[in-house]
Amino acid sequence: MVRSALRMVIENHGMKVVGEASNRADAFAVATQNPPDVFILDLDLNDENGGDFLPELISTFKSARVLVVTGSTDANEHLRVIQAGAMGLVLKEQASAVLLTAIEKLHSGEAWLTGSLTAAVLSRIGTDGDPETQKIASLTKREREIIVLVAQGCKRSEIAEKLFLSETTVRNHLTSILAKLELNDRFELAFYAFRHRLAKPPR
Repeated sequence: MVRSALRMVIENHGMKVVGEASNRADAFAVATQNPPDVFILDLDLNDENGGDFLPELISTFKSARVLVVTGSTDANEHLRVIQAGAMGLVLKEQASAVLLTAIEKLHSGEAWLTGSLTAAVLSRIGTDGDPETQKIASLTKREREIIVLVAQGCKRSEIAEKLFLSETTVRNHLTSILAKLELNDRFELAFYAFRHRLAKPPR
């Protein structure tokens, strides 16, 4: 019933559900036949926890993004799935419009956490005092400006427009930033920026 309701909400919004599953085995089987752009992973499965096979899901379907839905408000659990590679998290108590926005964000390459969830996750991560000073010092003024906009959730085209740059130039700057900070993607960059106070977290 829950999956049917989700399918109706998603497809009424103009997106396509390519498959459904109720456990790990079925999820891998269905996704192998019809690889999705975005997985919607419920942590609260019957006899399994979706978070337990999240790393395997991400490593198997490298081009897909994973959006976690959960009824749990435990920030430690939220942190666990984010660290495992989920690109977004939505609480079941939130409106369907939030879920749809999150799917669109992930599909466009952005991450999705609400302000309150971001704050909760960051409070668990803390400011750990890692020796990152030299990496941060190597950033140019322009790179710092781009980091702030990435942390605000801006797409590459939006960053280009705001800073009067071409998208190619923005892409080159992002490549340089990720290399200097030894990060993998813009999602990690956003959290890095919050953790090291290169940008203010959402409220």
